[in-house]
Formats: sequence, C-alpha cells, structure tokens
Amino acid sequence: MLKEERHAYILHQVNLHNKVLSSHLSEQIQVSEDTIRRDLAELAQEGKIIKVHGGALSNSFHLGITSQDVYAVEDKKTIALKAVQLIQDGMFVLTTGGTTIAELARMLPKDLQATFITVSLPAAFEYANHPNIEVIVIGDKLAKGSKITVGGEAISKIKMIKADLCFLGNNAMDANDGLTDNDWEVVQVKRAMISTSKKVVVLSISEKLDTAEQLKICDVEEIDILITELPPNSKKLQPYKKKGIQIL
Repeated sequence: MLKEERHAYILHQVNLHNKVLSSHLSEQIQVSEDTIRRDLAELAQEGKIIKVHGGALSNSFHLGITSQDVYAVEDKKTIALKAVQLIQDGMFVLTTGGTTIAELARMLPKDLQATFITVSLPAAFEYANHPNIEVIVIGDKLAKGSKITVGGEAISKIKMIKADLCFLGNNAMDANDGLTDNDWEVVQVKRAMISTSKKVVVLSISEKLDTAEQLKICDVEEIDILITELPPNSKKLQPYKKKGIQIL
C-alpha cells in the first residue's frame, strides 16, 4: 500500500472511530508500527488528526468544533433528530461524548427542561448553551485527548445516578460481539452508565455497525434502543432487531 493510500485509510478510520491505536492500524494495513507512527506524525503536522501516545484522535475532540468539520454530519443530524424525540421534560439524561451527542445537544428544543449529566467537556459545553437545561459534569481525571473524565471517582459518581435515559456514542457494534471500544478507561465509564440507567440508547452511524474493537463494553442484549440514519426496516439492522433491540 502506497503512503497516500495508507494516509487515506488512517484518516477514514480516525474519522469513523474517533480514536485509533497504532498497533491495530499496523495489523490492518500490514506494515510496521514504526511506519504507522511516521504516518500519524505527518498527518498530525498537517493538522488532520491529533497524535497521542499509542495512536491518534479525531479533530472532533477539539472544544467548540462546528458541524461542518464533522465526519458524516448529515447522517449524525438524522440520528440526533430521532433521539430528541425520546427526551421528555423532567428527565435525567446521562450521556457520553462524541460528535453525534454534540448534534443531539444542538437540536434540543429550546423549551425542554431536563437535566443532562455527562463525562464529556465538549458535550457539557454544548448543553451549557441551552437556556433551560441543567448540566452536571462528572468530575475526575481528565483524559486530555478525548476530553472525557475517567477513573474510579467518576465511575462511583455515575453509579449514584438513576438516569431515565442513557445516550451512548458508539465506536463499534456487532450483533454477536456486542458494543466494543479501544480505550479501557472509556469502557469502564460506559459500563457504569449502562448499569445505572433505566433505558440505554446507542447512537451510531450505520458504517460503525458490524465492526468490532478489542475491548468489550456489553452484549447487544443490554441495549434497549439503537438509532441510526437508516430506516428501521433496513436489512442491515435486522440482526440487531432479532436480538430484541428497538430500532429507530
């Protein structure tokens, strides 16, 4: 694979999954990790990604990112519009971060009165722009790259909450392998959110379905609702529907 092809592949994976690991890219592309590290350094110098220890992050983790900079933004807006319909006045809503969550925050009705609880600084920033939303940020160690709070204290605080809804941004999901991620600390936070919420909703562009990362969050049976940009009767969604998940 030529360097230009590698760079295009890496950019697509970063935009799709928000975070990539050098070791994983090395296996996928079948080149050395040294080659991947050089590729990531070049892409970071060009301002196309954020290079971090062991891999890279999408530029979407910058605070204040606008919709025009978001990968598959129209699909994510479609998902957000569906998700908004689930939220009612007085609810306690627990969310992760991510660009789809940010689109959800931007679409919340101005007269909605609810409490949003998040571990994500970019998500909290978006919620704070809403005139009637109460915002609670779960504090602890900040993962500087993803701008999400992680660690034992954050997990302990999450478990004290009984949320009406939990909106999870998705890294990878498969009907058999379940919901997966590549960040151990993020996995623990998401597990805690699932365990303490009455209803768990996964927001995912369809391109992330039928994919898997190295670390398991939960089986798909623990998910109540899956929202994608596709119509609910889409063939691609039927394996998830067969698992008992409501498809929107």
